[in-house]
Amino acid sequence: MRYPLLVLICLMIILTPMQMTPSAQTQAPASKALEPVYLLKPAHIFDGDSAQLHDGWIVLVRGERIEAVGPANEVKAPAEAKVIDLPGMTLMPGLIDAHSHVLLHPYSETVWNDQVAREALSLRVARATNHLQRTLLAGFTTIRDLGTEGAGYADVGLKQAIQQGIIPGPRMIVATRAIVATGSYGPKGYAPEWTVPQGAEEADGVDGLARVVREQIGKGADWVKVYADYRWGAGGLAHATFTLEELKLAVEVAKSAGIPVSAHSTSTEGARRAILAGVETIEHGDGLTPELFRLMKERGTALCPTLSVANGPNIEKKKIVFKQALDAGVTIASGSDVGVFAHGDNAREIETMVSWGMPIIEALRSATSIDARVLHMEDKIGRVKVGLFADLIAVEGDPTHDISALRRVRFVIKNGTIYKQP
Repeated sequence: MRYPLLVLICLMIILTPMQMTPSAQTQAPASKALEPVYLLKPAHIFDGDSAQLHDGWIVLVRGERIEAVGPANEVKAPAEAKVIDLPGMTLMPGLIDAHSHVLLHPYSETVWNDQVAREALSLRVARATNHLQRTLLAGFTTIRDLGTEGAGYADVGLKQAIQQGIIPGPRMIVATRAIVATGSYGPKGYAPEWTVPQGAEEADGVDGLARVVREQIGKGADWVKVYADYRWGAGGLAHATFTLEELKLAVEVAKSAGIPVSAHSTSTEGARRAILAGVETIEHGDGLTPELFRLMKERGTALCPTLSVANGPNIEKKKIVFKQALDAGVTIASGSDVGVFAHGDNAREIETMVSWGMPIIEALRSATSIDARVLHMEDKIGRVKVGLFADLIAVEGDPTHDISALRRVRFVIKNGTIYKQP
């Protein structure tokens, strides 16, 4: 049987073994070949742990990770490494803010009620993109955003936009809508016959709390935030909102999904219930007492005191509570509540910690390695260590002796991508 010529040619092509060219056989994987390599040469290194700076050390970054750290004569850099000299600067881990609100802007510009009830979601998201860029350029490479304050799940989308390289910003850990007891939150001031959308999600009782916790996790929450108390009820003071049983349920449901819980608390009773329920962080903590600090120490509960938003008569009380926390030796996470004040000014929390009596090296650890541990990210960020993400900043001067050096950020690299150069 005779085959047409075209069919024979096709059969020969199919049956002939494929041959690789020598260059194709030896070529390195494209992703590996294209990974940027940087050799960072600062005057000093604060590694996030040690009390002493490392002088004469250098850092090798390959791709998104730190590949080598150590004395200059011990770190061998490949020929393709781009050298970045940082003279007179201290290289340190990117700073972490464990309590932020990127979808808020200063109350001196627009009061909270009007931001939540009158500003369009699109306007708030547009503003937030600027907030995120300012935060990153100020040296904060990771934030935990504790509630969108009426902006729904917009924080999930912003987080994804950063991850996909659409907008610049810090690594985001998000809590989405936050959870409040019915009737306790705001906006306030409307006629009682109107049902006004709230700045957080209302939930009550076993069924309601379980559903809301699960729904928020399902829609992208990395943390669950509950309001253990708020300004409601008699006298307009902070009173406990959820019962101990309700808080325990919220924690149990969240932990089933591997999600930690934080609690807003400014009252003594709200804090007591939250600690007993098993939350991992107490936010603000204005009503904490020496007895509750002992309980926090026993249970490993961290305090995020948000000192920088204290004002009026509250300042002196907050100073006393902060000193009690220091004396008790509880874990103190650095988080500023930024959004109440201008984004990019996050360092004021660390400065306030120092001015209120925290040793400067402990304040720096709080905003780096301790925050990383509290956020369950100690194997990824918070230190200058081999294998961790290349989230690094360089500041002019020595922050271990002059905390104002944090205001002089000259270099920022996050996840191996440079965002600011000297």
